[in-house]
Amino acid sequence: TIDVETQKPPKGKWTTPPFDPRFPNQNQTRNCYQNFLDYHRCIKNMNRRGKSTEPCEYYFRVYHSLCPISWVQRWNEQMRQGTFPGKI
Repeated sequence: TIDVETQKPPKGKWTTPPFDPRFPNQNQTRNCYQNFLDYHRCIKNMNRRGKSTEPCEYYFRVYHSLCPISWVQRWNEQMRQGTFPGKI
């Protein structure tokens, strides 16, 4: 399981996600979802290799900046239940 509190950067360190040319439109739903997937893929790969998950924090900050909290909570619950539709 992922402890959200330990992943948060120190107070005042949150920044707006930079422009991503893959998602040029105002609607950032896909950007939110892709960064959520990228974060969990990164964590999975780093843990499997026995390396630090620090590089994954970028994706964490981006999806927490872009995604509604209710979506993240639902996706995390689906992951716990094994019903998450995305490929991680």
